Amino acid sequence: MQNPNADYAVLNDLKIDKGLQRFVEDEVLKGLDVSPDQIWAALSEIVHKFSDKNRALLQTRQDIQAKIDDWHLANRDQPHDRVAYKTFLEEIGYIVPEGGDFSIETANVDPEIATVAGPQLVVPSTNARFVLNAANARWGSLYDCLYGTDAMGAPAPGGKFDDGRGARVVARAAVFLDEVFPVESTSHAKAASYRIVDGALEIDGAALKDPTSFVGYLGEAENPRSVLLRNNGLHVELVFDNTHPIGAASPSGLADVVLESAMSAIIDLEDSVACVDAEDKVLAYRNWLGLMRGDLQETFDKGEKRITRRLNGDRGFVGADGAALDLKGRSLLLVRNVGHLMTNPAILDRNGNEAFEGLMDAVISVLIAMHDLNKTQGPRNSVSGSVYVVKPKMHGPAEVAFADEIFGDVERALGLPEYTVKLGIMDEERRTSVNLKECIRAAKHRVCFINTGFLDRTGDEIHTSMEAGPFSRKDFIKRKGWITAYENQNVDIGLECGLSGKAQIGKGMWAIPDKMAAMLEQKIEHPRAGANCAWVPSPTAATLHATHYHKVNVAAVQADLARNGRRAYVESLLDIPLAAYRKWTPEQIRREVENNAQGILGYVVRWIDQGVGCSKVPDINNVGLMEDRATCRISAQHIANWLHHGVVSRQMVAEIMQQMAAVVDRQNADDPLYRPMAPEFDSIAYKAACDLVFEGRAQPSGYTEPVLHARRLELKAGQPG
Repeated sequence: MQNPNADYAVLNDLKIDKGLQRFVEDEVLKGLDVSPDQIWAALSEIVHKFSDKNRALLQTRQDIQAKIDDWHLANRDQPHDRVAYKTFLEEIGYIVPEGGDFSIETANVDPEIATVAGPQLVVPSTNARFVLNAANARWGSLYDCLYGTDAMGAPAPGGKFDDGRGARVVARAAVFLDEVFPVESTSHAKAASYRIVDGALEIDGAALKDPTSFVGYLGEAENPRSVLLRNNGLHVELVFDNTHPIGAASPSGLADVVLESAMSAIIDLEDSVACVDAEDKVLAYRNWLGLMRGDLQETFDKGEKRITRRLNGDRGFVGADGAALDLKGRSLLLVRNVGHLMTNPAILDRNGNEAFEGLMDAVISVLIAMHDLNKTQGPRNSVSGSVYVVKPKMHGPAEVAFADEIFGDVERALGLPEYTVKLGIMDEERRTSVNLKECIRAAKHRVCFINTGFLDRTGDEIHTSMEAGPFSRKDFIKRKGWITAYENQNVDIGLECGLSGKAQIGKGMWAIPDKMAAMLEQKIEHPRAGANCAWVPSPTAATLHATHYHKVNVAAVQADLARNGRRAYVESLLDIPLAAYRKWTPEQIRREVENNAQGILGYVVRWIDQGVGCSKVPDINNVGLMEDRATCRISAQHIANWLHHGVVSRQMVAEIMQQMAAVVDRQNADDPLYRPMAPEFDSIAYKAACDLVFEGRAQPSGYTEPVLHARRLELKAGQPG
């Protein structure tokens, strides 16, 4: 559906929305040695060269899905035959033959990707304030994060500063320092002085047990303003200030412990945004441009103060050897393009068809990144001269090879060296999971990242196996053996393909931003599993999660896992998490549908009405959860599966949707921009949520994007121009 308010310019056989044209020509190209004629000619060539192949790959998805549906229908009343099922998937090309061993050949990769393990943020590109927070989350105060969250057990207090809580924060941080940077004969908690003597750090006259942990300082050697330590490649800064209330209470004047936190951040053009036309895309691209140029800023009100936020500069220290030591002040930024499925009315091809959005993203996001590549001084995103693009929702090796081919053409069109663009592969679709080694091989010169995504992976599992039978309740799906096999195999194959020391092997999001104590308890399992990055929902979570990478040497874990070989194989990934007994009570069934419906509605109403693609949405128990299209996909597909197999009736689901709409209305009562769905239940947002459920089985791969985009465009078309 195209926005009737759009105004196009005809350029090189393309119709370009004039808003996008002005943005590219007046803003993006300024300072680049690329002319408007060059960029529009390159975009036209790429759109017209790759669109037919893109459509063919999407048709292959549908053809394979139809064959899988038929197989399950033919075998539904028989015990599941794992051997026969795998053989069938091989025969139809769903599983491709696995080739011999190889190692990726990705070069010029920055250390934040290749060698330093740490947290990774994912942030919607359309929100400048969030984007700046993410880029500046490279460093964070451990004191602030412990004090302002429930990390120590009790929730953060309101009102004036709590001296007792502050003292507990200082004690907790000292325990961390003693664990990670132990001193020979004393404790950081008791230390009265830190000084540098002959290039070594002395704490009350004692040395660090590992003297090489000390790497720099600021101020006078006898009385430093800060001391810089390093462990597992991550830096920790001890800040001293006797005039600060915390420092004044410390024998040494220690006022803060600052951790290198979000080593990298993904600026997201995909699941966490609501970009349906040129207006939205320009907003997203403009923030990416500000990051790559380094001049992004945002002014906003916080309390009674007017604040302008800018990008942090690099941080300078005196090294232990007396030479200057400069460290990055910003997270290394990746950009997540959209997948191969969606089109966007921002550009129309010579036949009047909407251009594939992934092709548009490939050209424009890399073009924008050239501002960083061209820098010769000041803070740079990539000191290695690379552009990092995460590509989601690819199905199998042919689609990865397609992405690799696209970026090769983009590089040639923009005059960039071959393999400047590095590729992150999201292992979130089952056809990618079961062919992961061949997916990595298909882009072995570009791969910089693989990452598991449980929610999308589950949504795809339900859709792929829709005809196999009713699925377990969502909480029970997580307990099935296939998920452990999926997570293990991702790491094992990544190591087998030589990603260690060259690329990231990542794990998914902690989705409960207010539960930091639980995150500290549970998320340490990600580095223990051999993942050298894992997603977190906020800068605060990044700082707290960074403590895990000090406690776990991920490189050593990976080396040990590599020696032991694979722990999981394709057969275990093909175990479908169907409900074995299905002896649910009516209350259990209703509760499951209510939970799914409330989550869908709470997310969709903000997506459609306010254009918010990711936000903290209260669940049915009023616990705030980070929701994006992946969480919506699994909830919608789950209800669609139960509807399809008669576990619930359409009438029951419709009734629950209305009841949950009223619940969501109450949860959003304090939002002045919120539009209630009840009691009329005729809003576009409510209709969109119902479409996702009642038409869920018919959605391509169970994705939510087609419905959400169409309904959001419908709403925008009805608004004044």
